[in-house]
Amino acid sequence: MFEVAELGHKLSGKEYDKKVPDLRAQLLMMQESLKQADFPVIVLLSGGDGAGKGEMLNRLNEWLDPRYMRAFAFDEPSEGERQRPLFWRYWRALPARGRIGLFVGSWYSHPIGLRMEDKLDDGGLDASLQRVNNFERELVADGALILKFWLHLSRDEQKKRLQKLESDPATAWRVSEQDRQHLKTWDKYRKVAERTLRETSTAEAPWIIVESTDRHYRDICIGQHILEAVQRRLHQASTAAVAAPAMPPSLHLPERPRTLLNHLDLSVHLSKKTYEEELEHWQGRLNVLTREAASKKISSVLVLEGWDAAGKGGLIRRMVPALDARHYQIIPIAAPTDEERAHHYLWRFWRHVPRAGKITIYDRSWYGRVLVERVEGFATPAEWMRAYGEINDFEEQLQEQGAVLMKYWLHIDPDEQLKRFREREAIPYKQYKITEEDYRNRERWPAYEQAVNDMVERTSTEFAPWTLIEANDKRYARIKAIKAWCEALEKRLGKGE
Repeated sequence: MFEVAELGHKLSGKEYDKKVPDLRAQLLMMQESLKQADFPVIVLLSGGDGAGKGEMLNRLNEWLDPRYMRAFAFDEPSEGERQRPLFWRYWRALPARGRIGLFVGSWYSHPIGLRMEDKLDDGGLDASLQRVNNFERELVADGALILKFWLHLSRDEQKKRLQKLESDPATAWRVSEQDRQHLKTWDKYRKVAERTLRETSTAEAPWIIVESTDRHYRDICIGQHILEAVQRRLHQASTAAVAAPAMPPSLHLPERPRTLLNHLDLSVHLSKKTYEEELEHWQGRLNVLTREAASKKISSVLVLEGWDAAGKGGLIRRMVPALDARHYQIIPIAAPTDEERAHHYLWRFWRHVPRAGKITIYDRSWYGRVLVERVEGFATPAEWMRAYGEINDFEEQLQEQGAVLMKYWLHIDPDEQLKRFREREAIPYKQYKITEEDYRNRERWPAYEQAVNDMVERTSTEFAPWTLIEANDKRYARIKAIKAWCEALEKRLGKGE
C-alpha cells in the first residue's frame, strides 16, 4: 500500500535548477487541462516536525497557478470549528472539480496529536483513522484524486534542523515548545506515525513516503509525483469509453407497492379547537426547550422530507414563531448550483451545519440523492446505493457532536395531493408553488414510494431515526412533528424518562 521514494537520494543545486523550469511548465500545462476535468485533486502534505511541509506548500504555491488552486494550513480549530463536527472545516475546504487543493495539517493531525497526548489509546486512534478512511473513500468514490505525501526525516536530521532554526534569530520563532516536546518523544511519535500510515494507506488513497533530508530532492520528487498522477488520471478519462449513464431498469412495481408507508393511518385528524390548544401548548414548550438547549450549547438539525404539497412549508411556519430568530436558519434545497455540482453532493449540506446551540432546518436535504436523483436517473445506481452509508456516517458525526437530529417524512396519499394541487391553482398567492413537474412526478408515485421505503429502512438508525408523519390532516401533522422535537430535546436535556 505504500509507495516509497528513494531514501537517501540527493539532488545538487545545479541539477535542481536544471529540472525546475521544465517541471513548472508541465505543471502549468497540466492545470490548464485539469480545468475541464470532472474530478478534483487533493494533495496532503504530512510528516514530522522540520520535514519541510510549510516549505513544500510554499514551493507548490510558487509553481502552480493560484487561480485554479487553493492552499490550506490547518492549525488548532477556532471556536466556531470546535462547535461543529470535526470534519466540518475539511468539507468546507474541499476543492471543486477541475481544481487542486493543497492541505498541510489535514484530517490526520487531530488524531495523531490526541494519541501523542495520550487522550486516545490505540483503539481510539484506530477508530478515528477509520473515520478518515471513510471520508477519503467517499471522496474517491465521487471521483477525487487524493495524493498523500508523508515527508520523512530521521530523528538526528530533525534535531539538526531544529537546532539550526533556533540558532538564527530570524528563524527561531518557527520552533515551538511542541516541536521540542515531539523531539523528546520521537520513539512514541514514530510508532504512532507508522500505525497511522499502516491503517490509512489504502488502495484508493495510498501514502507516498518522501525522503526529505535534501530539500531539492523533496521538491522535485513531490512535484513530479503530482504531475504524473494527474496526467495519468487525465489520460484515463480521455481514453475511457464514455457511455451515457443508463436509466435504471423499469422496476415493474405494483400500483401500490407494499411499504412501511402503507401502514400509516392517514385518517387521523384533530379538530380545529383541539389543534389550536395543542399548538399553543407545544409552541410554548418548544420555546422553553430551545432556549435551554441554546444555553447549554446543544444544536438541532431538522430534516423535512415528504411528498409535494405534503405541508413542509406550513410545518416550518408553525415552528419558527416558537424560536429565537437569532438562533435558527432555514435552508431551502433546490436543484444544485454550478458551484454545488462541482463538489461532492454532501458538500453543500456540510456548509450549513449549525454551531453549538443553534438550529438549522433543511427544507429537503441530502436525501435527494436516494429519492429524486435515484428515481429520475440523475444519479447512477452505484452512486445512490453507496449514498446510504455516506449519509449514515454524516449523521453519526452530527450526533457525536451532540446535535439533536430530527428527520421527518410527511406522508399523504395521491388523492390528498391532487386535492392540494387544485387548491394551489385556485389561490393566486399559492399558484407559484405548482408546476408541470409536480403533476409529472405523480406518474412515478410507486417508484418514489419504493425509494422512500428503502431510504427509511437503510437510514433509520439508532442515532438518527426517522419520524413518519401522517399528513393528510395538516393539523395532526404539525402537532405530531413539533411534539416529537420537544420530546427529543427533553431527552437530550435529561428531562424525560
